[in-house]
Amino acid sequence: MAGPFKNLINARTVQHTGEHLRRAWPGFDRPCFERQASRGLEALEFKARAMQLADALEATLPGDFDAAASVLEASLAPPIPLDAQGEPAGLSDTQGALGLSGWVVWSMGEFVARRGMGDVPRALRCLHALTQRFSAEFAIRPFIQQHPAVALPILARWVDDPSAHVRRLVSEGSRPRLPWGLRLQALVADPAPTLPLLRALQDDPSAYVRRSVANHLNDIAKDHPDLVARWVQEHRRGASPERSALLRHASRGLIKQGHAPTLQAWGLGLGLQGQAVLSLSTDHAAVGEDIGLHLRLRSTAGQAQPLVVDYAVHHVRANGSTHPKVFKGWTLTLGPGEERTLEKRHSLRPVTTRRLYPGPHRIELRVNGQTCANATFELLP
Repeated sequence: MAGPFKNLINARTVQHTGEHLRRAWPGFDRPCFERQASRGLEALEFKARAMQLADALEATLPGDFDAAASVLEASLAPPIPLDAQGEPAGLSDTQGALGLSGWVVWSMGEFVARRGMGDVPRALRCLHALTQRFSAEFAIRPFIQQHPAVALPILARWVDDPSAHVRRLVSEGSRPRLPWGLRLQALVADPAPTLPLLRALQDDPSAYVRRSVANHLNDIAKDHPDLVARWVQEHRRGASPERSALLRHASRGLIKQGHAPTLQAWGLGLGLQGQAVLSLSTDHAAVGEDIGLHLRLRSTAGQAQPLVVDYAVHHVRANGSTHPKVFKGWTLTLGPGEERTLEKRHSLRPVTTRRLYPGPHRIELRVNGQTCANATFELLP
């Protein structure tokens, strides 16, 4: 069984970092760095460990930022290789022996964000190197926030960079609502500055880059759903299978919400022409178990119907009220006059983002965003 996630930054990480920084700069005070970076490390959680290493870098790297950035760059391993789909292939032991890569680069990027604001182009050149060994998606965000007039033109040049790691950084680093990252409130309010970047990258040969573009558009959809619906409508025309998959992933949240313009963009504007019957495997189940969903669809249409079938579980809250959570069901084409039976198991196990409370729960079937059947069960302690 794997250990806690926080242990990805450990005492060996500190020693390895000290070794390669000393290799890159013979004047580096390795004992001081390792002493400060290791202090109470075992008691710290993951992000606190990364920030403590960044503190130790601040205390021991040259005071001149250009010199410090040059030391960081000289300490790095070769870039992480990519597979045939343009996805990261992982680090080899040989690469690790040659220099720094992986989670420690998070701390290095934090150092650049703290110390590089006085020379944004030099700082972004360093992040260009760092992102090819881990990711600089967190470190670049303060530069976009504080110096957009300098940072965004540099990102615009990077859309043609030979490295897929760098092209992905253009999209991932500028996401308005990147998880774990600084929220770029100006781009939440107005995403227009990043739209040319996404347009340039949505047909990127790397799946790694295209997935980031999809997630960026999904971020935008949370605040500007009609904009993303128009984007899908415009860019579906003549789309390759890869672009179509990207647009589908980008609009996944809006489809689950039943956002009418998005459904129309995908040809899903009509509800089910026919009948739907939803039944459950039991009328009661305990927390930690699961429950079976049984669905019968019957078409009364004279033509095939593309259908997205999702379901919403109206979870009981602590105060007795309910709140719906939409889950993915099925995507299918129902033929003229066809009858189709679909089945699925729904887990009632608690997760870190959702606590389950006993009480009556309603399951609502949504076909192309429209509710067409319901069923209820009692959730037991």
